[in-house]
Amino acid sequence: MKHHHTRIICGFLLMAQLYACTEFIEPSVAEKQVTLLAPADQYESGEYMQNFWWDEVEYALSYRFQVVTPSFGSPAKLVLDTLISGSEQFRVILDPGLYEWRVRAENGSSHTAYATRGFRIYRSSIKEQQVILALPANNTLTNQADATYSWSKLYGSTRYRLQVDTNNFADESKLVFNATTPNLGYTVPLSANKIQYWRVRAENDTEQSKWSDIYKIVSDQLAPATVALTLPDDNKVLPKPVSLQWAVVTGTKSYELVVMKSDSATPYSSAFPVTLNGTSYSFNESAATGKLYWKVRAIDEAGNRGAYSAVRGFTIQ
Repeated sequence: MKHHHTRIICGFLLMAQLYACTEFIEPSVAEKQVTLLAPADQYESGEYMQNFWWDEVEYALSYRFQVVTPSFGSPAKLVLDTLISGSEQFRVILDPGLYEWRVRAENGSSHTAYATRGFRIYRSSIKEQQVILALPANNTLTNQADATYSWSKLYGSTRYRLQVDTNNFADESKLVFNATTPNLGYTVPLSANKIQYWRVRAENDTEQSKWSDIYKIVSDQLAPATVALTLPDDNKVLPKPVSLQWAVVTGTKSYELVVMKSDSATPYSSAFPVTLNGTSYSFNESAATGKLYWKVRAIDEAGNRGAYSAVRGFTIQ
């Protein structure tokens, strides 16, 4: 019975060691294959916007995606070379022409071979085409006074119409912004503390493309409330470490703490100000003695900083 128990214990230990190894040793993807799904090999289309996708590869952290014209065997131009993380899809607008695309899976220590396909895009009217929006990304939250909108080039267009609205284009006679530009970007003042929507279409002298997708941008220029310090009480004499604590401010992403020297103005060290996610900080600087001061302010999701709290002091015992 004793030997039986010993074998069981050894088995558990071996399993634990194997699990620990997989936690710290990254599995290789070198022998795996990328399976391309779409577009099919030798695909032909009059659509300038193409959606590329492939199957997930186990243990891959990212995918190297490349497009050339006309082929990798005889490339005239590298059209696209990008590393994609967290997705097995990519969308891009291309000019008419003959192309090849390929994908390989990668992690920190290895990569697969490339999987390659070819396709052709024919010249066609821009009426059935669509612009891809670039920045700001959909659902962007910002505290900036202006937004610089950008989008992809569409073959056959000579200008782009940018529209911005606060009512999701329910009434096109009351838009916040509506103008054309020959460029692939435009800077527009934001309506402070409002949700805004934007879209773009390509135009030339005789045709207009479809509207792009509609992206949302949220303006937040309101500073968070002032932090209320809780512990320790002002002017306490305390041993190290000193636990500095404050109350939660609703809607806050993080807090900025400053511990100051005895002049109540100079940061105690280069460690301050320090940004914290929680509502406490353990002050335990080895050389700290005498009277010190501290204050905290809140920082919200948009990056707005609130006013500093009242300053409190404490003395190291």
